[in-house]
Amino acid sequence: MSKTYGDLPNERISGANGVDYAYRDTGGDQAPLVLLQHFRGNLDSWDPALINAGVGGSSGTTPDTIGQMARDAIAFLTAMGLSQVDLLGFSIGSFVAQEITLIRPAIARRVILASSAPQGAAGMHGWAPEVIGAVGTPTTSPEEYIGVFFAPSPASREAGAESVRRQYARTQDRDTATTWATREAQYDAVCTWGIPDNSALQRVTAIEHPVFIANGDSDPMILPRYSHLLTSLIPHAQVKIYPDSAHGFLFQHHAAFAADVEEFLSEPETK
Repeated sequence: MSKTYGDLPNERISGANGVDYAYRDTGGDQAPLVLLQHFRGNLDSWDPALINAGVGGSSGTTPDTIGQMARDAIAFLTAMGLSQVDLLGFSIGSFVAQEITLIRPAIARRVILASSAPQGAAGMHGWAPEVIGAVGTPTTSPEEYIGVFFAPSPASREAGAESVRRQYARTQDRDTATTWATREAQYDAVCTWGIPDNSALQRVTAIEHPVFIANGDSDPMILPRYSHLLTSLIPHAQVKIYPDSAHGFLFQHHAAFAADVEEFLSEPETK
């Protein structure tokens, strides 16, 4: 690509559902890799070192179910003229990636699930009080963000500080900040996704795509055991847990994670 992510313009495209979707396009000749963001994140919440409706600069109202978020994402892909893509979903974005793949299997080629959990998993009904207290309040601080997204070690906390500096390096044409309505809708969706339900838990067994599942070993938001659970349920899944890291492992270990994703996406197709 000719520009870094932090230099790309904010673009918009209208879906058939009447929503204007904000996005950034890095270009390139390979199959598109579509990135689906974390809880309350917008276009500027991606670490440039490594990109939902009513979220950030997108118009419309943020859905309060993962299923509707997935349908909105499919509307965006359709508007972009993309018949098949690779998906990288992070946190709540990984729930959406699972749902996209289940609703419209042909649209996904390969799937990366970062800091993820399957629907219906026991213990996923809402986040721990200290977690939602840090990232779910009307105003959050960089220190609270780092406390959830990075491990307690000095090395991880320093990586968190560096990641925050990179995310805020862009000063012009930043994406619109997410609203409290978005926070409420997304957290409703997260809580509904996490209601214990053994039948819902089995839904991901229908995903026949190659799937790469990853997390940090100290994630307090979505525990690493859910990565292993997903791997046991999805037939063609592989897992990697990154050391001394938490929810934002992909920002801390950005070079290693990017290399792992590139390797996964370039693996030969199997029949």
